[in-house]
Amino acid sequence: MTARRPLLTAVAAGAVLCAVWCVPSAHATGERAGTATTAGAAPQGQAPAPEPVALADTGSVDTTPYLVGGIAFVGIGGALVTAAVRRGSSAP
Repeated sequence: MTARRPLLTAVAAGAVLCAVWCVPSAHATGERAGTATTAGAAPQGQAPAPEPVALADTGSVDTTPYLVGGIAFVGIGGALVTAAVRRGSSAP
């Protein structure tokens, strides 16, 4: 079983890296499709007023899924640490 620990650690690290790779970057831009300006869109001498960009505007802040997920991960982590401590103290 000792020879498998480095392999399991490498697999776990690879899984974490793959999971992090799927997370979108925080480099959000205000790009919008079809925002090309046409000639004569604004009165002469005036620039068109910029439209406010609302990124991920859903109308409300619902943090319930984040709280439930966070509590679940903390509970699972605590269970894993407890199991590891029990295994370590009962080993000969």
